Amino acid sequence: MKMLALMFFTAAALCASPEPFKTNAPIVRIWPGVAPGSEGKENIPERWVEGGTPDIFHRVTDIHNPSLTIYLPPKGKANGAAVVIAPGGAHRYLVVDLEGEFVAQKLNAMGIAAFVLRSRLARAEGSTYKAEVESLADVLQSIRIVRERAKEWGVDPARVGVMGFSAGGHLAALAENNFDAATRPAFAVLGYPGYVGASTPVGKNVPPTFIFVNDDDPLATGAGEYYLSLRKAKVSVEFHVFRRGGHGVGATGRNTPGFDALSVAKWPELFGAWLGDLGLLR
Repeated sequence: MKMLALMFFTAAALCASPEPFKTNAPIVRIWPGVAPGSEGKENIPERWVEGGTPDIFHRVTDIHNPSLTIYLPPKGKANGAAVVIAPGGAHRYLVVDLEGEFVAQKLNAMGIAAFVLRSRLARAEGSTYKAEVESLADVLQSIRIVRERAKEWGVDPARVGVMGFSAGGHLAALAENNFDAATRPAFAVLGYPGYVGASTPVGKNVPPTFIFVNDDDPLATGAGEYYLSLRKAKVSVEFHVFRRGGHGVGATGRNTPGFDALSVAKWPELFGAWLGDLGLLR
């Protein structure tokens, strides 16, 4: 768990990764032309990195052309629900396997379409972006794109939500409090969210929210306060605190010995039950 904590906050030097993450899933850019605020940076390539110590996670940084990687469930299993997934990485990089593709695979098994977002990063080396400006704009644009192409992807436009982990949970919280009529998520899922707490502004018409954390996570300590703020604002919210698992478990707990035996490993099933209770898995 110590290594996972360092993954979130430590400003360890990044170095080139010899094995970029590979996927056969289709990828689409979310902005027509250059993303607003990225003028002059559109030709800078993405860079694969590894943490301060070698590990098995795949991380990408230097994102200037935001995109969605598309994971669709089998047609016979699809139920029309969809989720835009924002992986974590302290706004410095994105952990695109543990908190991206592996989560998408879990959701696909539940009949839910998943779209893993590579958003611009506010704390990447030399970044001029802000989480509440460009990164948030990428999340909201992703929701808009999924709705615009809903028929093509077998999605119900009224059942498109947002899900984020760690720093991605911060983006999910921003998205559920800052939206217009075209980009309001149908629901929001915050997995061990960072940078949220009692001071996080709660907007109007916030969608139903599902939050989960581990009790031994030293980083997502503001999640409980944010939950109480949502309750005070009369937002429909479900909050799970699991006994252990630390920070950064994603959907499979890679690098977390015995993950499958931990109660936190059941969060996807609990999320599915919650979504069904909302009538969004019909």
